[in-house]
Amino acid sequence: MVDYDALLNRAVSKTPQLELTGERFQVPRPKVFAEGRTTVWDNYEEIREKLNRDTEHFGKFILRELGTAGKVEGNRMILQGHFTSDAINALVNDYVAEYVKCAECGRPDTKLIKYDRVTTLKCDACGAQRSIQKRRSRAISEKPAAAIEEGKTYELKIETTGKKGDGIAKVDKFTIFVNGARPGEIVKAKINKVDGTRAFAVREH
Repeated sequence: MVDYDALLNRAVSKTPQLELTGERFQVPRPKVFAEGRTTVWDNYEEIREKLNRDTEHFGKFILRELGTAGKVEGNRMILQGHFTSDAINALVNDYVAEYVKCAECGRPDTKLIKYDRVTTLKCDACGAQRSIQKRRSRAISEKPAAAIEEGKTYELKIETTGKKGDGIAKVDKFTIFVNGARPGEIVKAKINKVDGTRAFAVREH
């Protein structure tokens, strides 16, 4: 009869060793500066490489959430409009939580795998997998009309300016475009339309 300890040792010896990142996962803070009507994100490529994601996915996420256009030039990303380092850093953190860190073990040793039309985040550290689409739709459904509702008036702090000159405020996951508002102002604005995580408002005088 085979000894139990011998069987256990044999099983352990055949278990593949995972190559994990031992260092603490720290994402550099975005370095940005204004240049005319654009914002230059100087260390975009450094952050993208740290996240181990391609620019097709990471870049599109940033542009969609900011509600602007932009392009990558070398190590930089050029954004239409003015955006603060805080605003971009918040989006990078959102991206890390959604598309990089494993929900089970919290490690960044993950990769995006697409099965048909479903994108899955697979963790090489613990083997966990989760559907990005299902997780995102669940998160949205858990925040019903919560933060922003059409037809209501809110007091908003304008953080940046969009490519069309509208002021931009952030409330929860919503990016709110306010006509005629400027960065640094605190305004009262009525929400005319909500489209996904974007909202459009008119300043009330």
